[in-house]
Amino acid sequence: MSIYIGLDIGGTKILVAAAGEKGELIRETREETPADLHEGIDSLNRMIAEIRRDEDIIAIGAAIGGPLDWKTGVVSPLHQPQWRNVPLKQIMEQEWQRPFFVDVDTNVAALAEYRFGRTKAEKLFYMTVSTGIGGGYVMDGALYRGMGGAHPEVGHQCITYRCRFPERISCECGATNCLEGLVSGNGIRRVYGQAAENLDEDYWKEVTYNLGQGLRNIAAIYLPDVIVLGGGVSVGGGDKLIADIQNIMQENLKIVPVPRVVLSELGYHTALLGAVALAMQQTTSD
Repeated sequence: MSIYIGLDIGGTKILVAAAGEKGELIRETREETPADLHEGIDSLNRMIAEIRRDEDIIAIGAAIGGPLDWKTGVVSPLHQPQWRNVPLKQIMEQEWQRPFFVDVDTNVAALAEYRFGRTKAEKLFYMTVSTGIGGGYVMDGALYRGMGGAHPEVGHQCITYRCRFPERISCECGATNCLEGLVSGNGIRRVYGQAAENLDEDYWKEVTYNLGQGLRNIAAIYLPDVIVLGGGVSVGGGDKLIADIQNIMQENLKIVPVPRVVLSELGYHTALLGAVALAMQQTTSD
């Protein structure tokens, strides 16, 4: 049997899975992410060997935090301070003698939604609203990339916001009025002094309005058929969040089509499935 390997390399945990030729997950394993780079690479190789067993690997795909160069496979994930300018593609291909592909985790998640999600669309935009905010856009099966192949940072768009504590708004990127500074998990704690799940109705209305304005911008510029929302803040908001955002866009998008907005249903495995999808896409398109 031939398999794909998917890697979800996060700042706190590493997930590794084996998948069949249609992308179905067969086996998976999880470990905490070591702080040390060399220990981290050793963990990846050990986990791949464990999950592989005696089967032939077709290709390996990986999701990791940015910034990175998806062509050369050199990664510098912000939440892993010792991982700086790591030639991950070179390291893994030398070790396993198989094609290795890596991309920003939100791009990879967008591929997962496009390939394995229930919502089917030619133009699918995925946004995670979690500790921070990130997104990926798949058009006709291909990831959208910006100038020089750069990854668009949709969380750092400027919006006209509603907030009763404007003096508390701050984004970790250093710019002003970023969407991430208002509606991400960290932003909500900074502005309202509590976690998203503890907000009262008035505070939550502000968060919903601000997120709706950000998605309105995305809809007006990118014109996706559907926007899929993932991450803890989105999932915690549930169906009411989706209904409120859909109403905001219906009211404010006047001359472009209004996309559907849905919650991700892939959950914990989104990046892992996306890593498999990345490996499948690259090897079948070559």
